[in-house]
Amino acid sequence: MLARLRKKRHETHDKIKVEKAVTNSLLKDSAAIINKIDHISPELYVKNNVKMGLRNSNGTGVVVGLTRIGEVEGYTTDEAGNKLPVEGKLYYRGYSIEDLVNSCIEENRFGFEEITFLLMFGYLPSKSELEAFNKLLGSKRELPQGFARDMILTAPSNSIMNKLARSVLALYCYDDNPDDISIQNVLRQSIDLIGYFPALIAYAYQAKSAYYDNMSLHLHNPIPELSTSENILRMIRPTGEYTDIEAKVLDLSMILHAEHGGGNNSSFTTHLVSSTGTDTYSAIAAAIGSLKGPKHGGANIAVINMMDHIKANVSNVNNRGKLDDYLIKILKKEAYDKTGLIYGMGHAIYTLSDPRAKVLKTMAKKLAESKYMEDDFLLCDYIEKRVPVLKAELTGVEKPMPANVDMYSGFVYHALDIPTTIATPLFATARLSGWCAHRLEELTGGSKLMRPAYNSVQEHLEYKPINERKSVIL
Repeated sequence: MLARLRKKRHETHDKIKVEKAVTNSLLKDSAAIINKIDHISPELYVKNNVKMGLRNSNGTGVVVGLTRIGEVEGYTTDEAGNKLPVEGKLYYRGYSIEDLVNSCIEENRFGFEEITFLLMFGYLPSKSELEAFNKLLGSKRELPQGFARDMILTAPSNSIMNKLARSVLALYCYDDNPDDISIQNVLRQSIDLIGYFPALIAYAYQAKSAYYDNMSLHLHNPIPELSTSENILRMIRPTGEYTDIEAKVLDLSMILHAEHGGGNNSSFTTHLVSSTGTDTYSAIAAAIGSLKGPKHGGANIAVINMMDHIKANVSNVNNRGKLDDYLIKILKKEAYDKTGLIYGMGHAIYTLSDPRAKVLKTMAKKLAESKYMEDDFLLCDYIEKRVPVLKAELTGVEKPMPANVDMYSGFVYHALDIPTTIATPLFATARLSGWCAHRLEELTGGSKLMRPAYNSVQEHLEYKPINERKSVIL
């Protein structure tokens, strides 16, 4: 009988292997067919006057809405529509990002909560208003009873962004009034989510580390009186310890990532999904899904990985000749990922400078000095200054190529010993303030369901009965 059971088990195993092989072969052939059938040539986009990627021919974004929340200035245009380089500017609710950030730096205080208030409510709070808001946020740091155990620790994910989206959707079930989209109720939900996010990403990270990476599980309760950045550092680190400059630099990084106009993919997603009248949890989960895409939210991870690669392949990065040689290889698509890109350099909007990079660079230098990481900082600084020159020498064309914020946020995360798996979730935690502000704006002034059009380029076909059809795949 035991022999019969073994034989049956082997037969079942062999049958599963055969079925899996057939399925994989079918999927491979089907994918090839889909790639052929669904491909639309770029010429058809030009012929139909369709803006691929919602981009104009000069690379500028197609204007699809109006906003009061954020403003990004990276270029001007002449009468022919050509882009003209200018120094970059970023405004939150009309206030220059430099003024907002410099105030926090000069007064040596945390500012992310104040920026969150500004973005959502539309004005700078008084001292008493900010204190009341901080107290309200602090009261939302603890997740709902049993949530961490039931929704995070018992079902960990190897992707923290995936776990973050699932957690946001699950919070719908813990809300007594989830579908009410009145401004008052959406404000309540937004503040709840902003308060919860540090714990959501910290516990998701700890669960992943324990379940997938075989590391010890360290769970720290959030402290209501601490700032967002302090709570994050406290909860992701085994000891829960951090220095003041570490928390202040992370706070600054979060301020700079909180908002970037309504046209970035995730904020546009928030507007798009909110225009349907759906609930807050669905809208924010959709924005997280957008940011999860490496083309949108993975830039600072790309910088960290590239820097690690350069240091591993250049025996002495302080030997600038050898460093130049390797940077040239990357630009010529002969090294690293062979894309020809130096991550952290250049931006889709900013032409001469990224104001966020300029602000963060100053604090990043102080952080480097406090952690004896001057060489790593100087590597970023050298790449920022040298790559545009090397690029011009290779192409024969001189073109502005400023460092973007990811060059120095990547360094900051590295200096703070923040795992790359948390980099994009931290971006989401910062950008949540902007998403909530854009959702409120859409619910207040949008009124119309967003419904863009796609032109069909599929020719009409004559229907054939099933017995007359020829097999394409099998």
